[in-house]
Amino acid sequence: MKIVLTGACGFAGSTIAGALLGARDGFEIVGLDNLSRPGSELNRTKLAKLGIKLLHLDIRNQSDVDALDRADWVIDAAANPSVLGGVDGRTSSRQIIEHNLLGTINLLEYCKRHRAGFILLSTSRVYSVSALTAIKVAVVDDGYRPVPQTICGLNPKGISENFSTDSPISLYGATKRASEQFTLEYGGCFDFPVWINRCGVLAGADQFGKADQGIFSFWIHSYLRRKPLKYIGFDGNGHQVRDCLHPRDLVPVLVRQMEGAPGPALCNFSGGVENSLSLRQLSDWCALRFGYREIGRDNRTRPFDVPWLVLDASQAQRQWNWQPQTSIQSLLEEIATHAEANPDWLEISS
Repeated sequence: MKIVLTGACGFAGSTIAGALLGARDGFEIVGLDNLSRPGSELNRTKLAKLGIKLLHLDIRNQSDVDALDRADWVIDAAANPSVLGGVDGRTSSRQIIEHNLLGTINLLEYCKRHRAGFILLSTSRVYSVSALTAIKVAVVDDGYRPVPQTICGLNPKGISENFSTDSPISLYGATKRASEQFTLEYGGCFDFPVWINRCGVLAGADQFGKADQGIFSFWIHSYLRRKPLKYIGFDGNGHQVRDCLHPRDLVPVLVRQMEGAPGPALCNFSGGVENSLSLRQLSDWCALRFGYREIGRDNRTRPFDVPWLVLDASQAQRQWNWQPQTSIQSLLEEIATHAEANPDWLEISS
């Protein structure tokens, strides 16, 4: 089976590529990357050692995609994943749209032409910011936790697939939500298989440490190196909570999807409540691991910040018998070990 994997030199893409080759025999992977992100070159050698062919091209360019040979499946792991992308004054709103939506449409046209299946790695940030901030929360053990209330798509296990996706969701969220819709429409109109996997925060060793794209990695690396850190927004105490998932834990379901197993076209995949932490709790973990240090505070509220966002992956568990295999403790320790071995990681990936 021949697989085209976009964003192959990113953290998620490179991790999935290696794990797919180890999952079963018979996979031929062609990786695509424009190598625009600092640090992405580091994964080029790693992929080559695995026998993965890497093509330096840009999926925003239709002619680049048109030049690809036929494959059986496309896994789209390419994105600019910053929720502040295009609105922070440092990045282009047009480039966010081109990276995250137009690139996906070019890939869908490729799948239409070659009758290839398509898997989109989407995001928890397609869920409505206003609906998320309306969730009533209380501080429990230094982290926000929803109090009992009736909101469609909210349950004790987290946010399910029928939670609101109404605006505002950020330009990043909007491009991914539009990509989801185009994926379903292309699959239905042109009769090729499509899957949409909405992921919680992805995390693990080798992830590039940026506050807006890899918060768990960024926090641990910065804490260890005594780089400036601060809790931003809400009560200024770091009580905001997210879940985390190692991308290699997606691979069993990716294999089943490509093999044609039945299941819902759109599903949440996440670490869930068991694999969630507040920033304050993450700092406490770092203090035990590296020693105590002070964390700054900034009470200003940034656009699109939410106090609590944990995905409910119950549908994936029911339909795919799927659950995350990497515990949050193992995941954090993996990042910490990597941070100790790579003192210049933040500078490489900044």
